[in-house]
Amino acid sequence: MAFHQDYLGIEQPAIGQLIRDLRQTLKLTQEKFAAQLGVSFPTINRWENGHATPSPLALRQVETLLTQLTESPDGALRECSQAIQGKYLPLRKSKA
Repeated sequence: MAFHQDYLGIEQPAIGQLIRDLRQTLKLTQEKFAAQLGVSFPTINRWENGHATPSPLALRQVETLLTQLTESPDGALRECSQAIQGKYLPLRKSKA
């Protein structure tokens, strides 16, 4: 699990809350968000509730999705995704 913590620099349950916030920003159900990431509904549910930690591949997908949203032409999406990044990944901004 050290890799998971080191990859995004945050620990569970913050990862679960980040995933929930991102999913809610996109206005997706757990089922639809799971389909977008290529995982099952129970997997998203376990991540959000802190019962499991996403794999390194899933974490990269979440980070990529979040980065894409910060570049969205939709101002509301861009603002929400920037707020999520600021809350959970504040040190990542300075590396860009």
